[in-house]
Amino acid sequence: MTAYLDFETDIADLETKIAELKSISDQSSIDILDEIARLERKLEESLVSTYRKLGAWQKVQVARHSSRPHFQEYSSTLFTDYVPLSGDRLYGDDPAISGGFARFHNQNCMIIGMDRGHDTDSRLKHNFGMARPEGYRKAIRLMELADRFGLPIITFVDTPGAYPGVGAEERGQAEAIAQSIRVSLDVRVPLISVVIGEGGSGGAIALATADVLLMLEHAVYSVISPEGCASILWRDAKKAEAAASALAITATDLKKHRVIDGIIPEPVGGAHRNPAATIENVDLAIQNQLATQRGISSVMRQRNRVARFERMTVHAIAG
Repeated sequence: MTAYLDFETDIADLETKIAELKSISDQSSIDILDEIARLERKLEESLVSTYRKLGAWQKVQVARHSSRPHFQEYSSTLFTDYVPLSGDRLYGDDPAISGGFARFHNQNCMIIGMDRGHDTDSRLKHNFGMARPEGYRKAIRLMELADRFGLPIITFVDTPGAYPGVGAEERGQAEAIAQSIRVSLDVRVPLISVVIGEGGSGGAIALATADVLLMLEHAVYSVISPEGCASILWRDAKKAEAAASALAITATDLKKHRVIDGIIPEPVGGAHRNPAATIENVDLAIQNQLATQRGISSVMRQRNRVARFERMTVHAIAG
């Protein structure tokens, strides 16, 4: 059953009517196929109209939709011979971040992804995609391993942010994120990152410090969640919608400010309505970016990557 968002009232009504008419059509001799077809056309128009004019807060809701494809779906669909690797060799394993060796269109690679889960059990298992220090140290270990063997790295970002618990801070959360960013800047192999849902705070940057950063059309990427921003600025998390608009967190905004390199289109109605088509679009985007990276030397790649983030820093200070 589809979970409808606050702004999808008309869409929900149309889909309910279509389902009811299809049920009647299956159980009686009454010909209502023309009416069903008319409503389906109206539904398509409503989806196009609604999703063409989404605001920042509405995109946050879409990015968080539980039915969007998660890292597990990408890893099982896009890659073959996936061999997951566990643990940070210091403390333990963190299910919020997964990764390992895989093959992408017959090319060996390393994949790393955040998975926030899709139901109660999986969300609890993956801690809602909020990694602890051991998760980032596992990512560091995998990136260094990929660099040693000359394997391109592909990361999938989907997290509200790093886990803010006391235990995580005691085990060096900030240091682990900083080291993950440092290693991302240092590796000589291609590093492609895709924000597939929500990219929140330093927890997202730890896996998004890449040669190429792509975002799905309705994904969001921000230094802080809208709720967190509203709590700090107005001491009222209910003003999250205003905060989302001010933060410039949508793919369109970030592409304009040159924070990201490309936007991957989603099917009409969002990735949660057609996960297979979404994954196919991500597949093509990654293929294109890896092909581009093959013509760049490792030395130039490192220089370009560092220069990219230096430009952002200068732009931020100037702005």
